[in-house]
Amino acid sequence: MTVSMRGTASTGKAADAARRAADPVAVCPYRLVLEHVTSRWGVLALIELLERPHRFSELRRAIGKVSGRPVSEKMLTQTLQTLERDGLVHRDAKPVIPPRVDYSLTDLGREAAEQVRTLARWTEHRMADVERARRAYDEARAANSPRGPGLVNRVQR
Repeated sequence: MTVSMRGTASTGKAADAARRAADPVAVCPYRLVLEHVTSRWGVLALIELLERPHRFSELRRAIGKVSGRPVSEKMLTQTLQTLERDGLVHRDAKPVIPPRVDYSLTDLGREAAEQVRTLARWTEHRMADVERARRAYDEARAANSPRGPGLVNRVQR
């Protein structure tokens, strides 16, 4: 299995087809599912849905609070459709007025969400180590740059 984290999550059949046409490596179904689950909004939607089912608007607000920036209706709709297509999210549209749509995790989705939450928690707990490693890397590159540290710092900005 070849996995590449290049690019962002696809948003459905059309996007997947376009990606396969542009990038033959994208045919790997494992990679597509991994991209869907680990996409910017996919991670947050899965983790939020672990707690309980949500209506669209409350899920959107919850994701906005956690991420610090709002997710657009279009992006959340595309993300949920992609996760639904992959069998991770269940969409329950109730025939009432006004329409009510609830989103919840399937058993497969719950399993994926738990894995993603574990990775998110690991990232949170180990961020100080990652930041130290980044500083050490940047300092080593700056020290070894033939043009001096000034050029490396300007390129990084």
